[in-house]
Amino acid sequence: MKIAVLGVGAMGSIYAALLTDAGHEVWAVDTWTDHVDAINANGLRVEGASGDRTVKTLRATTRIEDVGTCDLCLIATKASGVGPAAQAAAAAIGPDTLVLTIQNGLGSGERIAQHIPAGNVLLGVADGFGASMKGPGHAHHNAMKLIRIGEINGGLTDRLHGVEKVWQGAGFNVKAFENITQLIWEKFLCNVTFSAACATFNTTVGELMAHPQYWPIALGAMSEAFAIAKAKGVPLSFDDPVAYVTAFGSSMPHARPSMLLDHLAGHASELDAINGIVPVMGRELGIPTPFNDTLTAVLRMNEATFEVAKA
Repeated sequence: MKIAVLGVGAMGSIYAALLTDAGHEVWAVDTWTDHVDAINANGLRVEGASGDRTVKTLRATTRIEDVGTCDLCLIATKASGVGPAAQAAAAAIGPDTLVLTIQNGLGSGERIAQHIPAGNVLLGVADGFGASMKGPGHAHHNAMKLIRIGEINGGLTDRLHGVEKVWQGAGFNVKAFENITQLIWEKFLCNVTFSAACATFNTTVGELMAHPQYWPIALGAMSEAFAIAKAKGVPLSFDDPVAYVTAFGSSMPHARPSMLLDHLAGHASELDAINGIVPVMGRELGIPTPFNDTLTAVLRMNEATFEVAKA
């Protein structure tokens, strides 16, 4: 299979390396020139949970036009980059090309569908999958639990199972689901609970849960998102959201959400697709969202200072 990975940061590097090692023709497409140059010169090194390997047959480029038409286009950018990546991906999309995006937050499918027919789109959500960059051409794979994938409009199809088998053949724990929207929302509630609160208060997940003032704020943000899910009729596998997100957080007390890591590095985060989208949906439905309004305002102020520092 010919596969293009758009956005070859930490997680995209893991995807590209393992899929290449499984015998697929993989193209890594990224705007990070030093990373692209390092891959082409020395291969892509990945160490950690999936083993230590240097993949030298991976093709890397800054131009999607170099790739040609693909069988599968994987969008692995941050949520804010999904729209531009989908627009650029049109150069590699044929009538039968599938586009899979694995993102935190909500709205990725809709942003892709602005540029690519929705009938080509698959959605994914990662659970317990972590990675980080050590430097150009070098990624560390921290953990890998499960990647769930599904059709944007639901249902189990032959093509979905075909993609599932491709990923499984590359060593990933991937499972196809009939209703990916439910799973995305369940992960979204966990993201809303921990992302903005940990970034605001500079805590690990466990530290946040143990704090008598911070934890109620995090649960307040989650409760607003849960109320929106119920108003939208989103099917969820639980009735007690506090118990659900508490169990999720308790399984990774030392974790630091990517939003916190982005802020510590002085980078813009996926705020608009996580806590920042809750007030937008709340206004549409007439549901107050004071916790997410406040957390989002604080973090947007912080991110504005990052841009000033770069100027």
